[in-house]
Amino acid sequence: MSGHNKWSTIKRKKGAEDAKRGKIFTRITREIMMAAREGSPDPDSNSALRLAVDKARAANMPKDNIERAIAKGAGTGDDAVQMESIVYEGYGPGGTAIVMDVLTDNKNRTLADIKYVFNRNNGNMAAAGSVLWQFDQKGYIAVGGDGVDYDELFLAAAEVGAEDVQGEDEVYNIYTPREELARVAGALREAGYKIEESELVWVPKNEVELETQQAIQVMNLIEKLEDLDDVQSVSSNLRITDEVAAALEAA
Repeated sequence: MSGHNKWSTIKRKKGAEDAKRGKIFTRITREIMMAAREGSPDPDSNSALRLAVDKARAANMPKDNIERAIAKGAGTGDDAVQMESIVYEGYGPGGTAIVMDVLTDNKNRTLADIKYVFNRNNGNMAAAGSVLWQFDQKGYIAVGGDGVDYDELFLAAAEVGAEDVQGEDEVYNIYTPREELARVAGALREAGYKIEESELVWVPKNEVELETQQAIQVMNLIEKLEDLDDVQSVSSNLRITDEVAAALEAA
């Protein structure tokens, strides 16, 4: 999963930029709303909502914003809305496989926006299932590495059901079975580890390597997709080599 680790590092840096623009609040708000709609509005009894609320707090989202998002999703607020969770699939430059997780209150608008971005960036939408089979959905947890011993973290994570622990740029990347994400994240938090991210991700079964310029085209497409308000996350089977990572850093 080393490719996904580099991917996560790039996304964390982009996330810091998004936070400055307030975009991260939009995505987290939708995530809270969806979790509250599908389960209890009480984070203590709704693990998905707990993860979303923890993410909101880590991003310094005001408490009032969190409570308002829960009320919207649960249908108890004055401005309650209905959100729909959708997975869209597509192909980028070089035939790269792309998967998008979407939360929207207007599927037609969202689909039109995604098609527009693909068409303008040498990509195209794909039929449902034609891309998704190339990925496994995993739980992903990022633990701050400051003062953390790898061996101790590895043992603690393995004991509560994690599949793998890897280090990358002062952050430990932990992978779990999808259904174990909330439990593992909760156990590590209770053990005193700093959880910086916890979410479900699409991890490619096999990666494709492109020459640097074409790989950058793929990343530009992904960035434009991620800039759409309704797109929660984007995954790809692009292998991010050291050369590609360096080129992205310099861009």
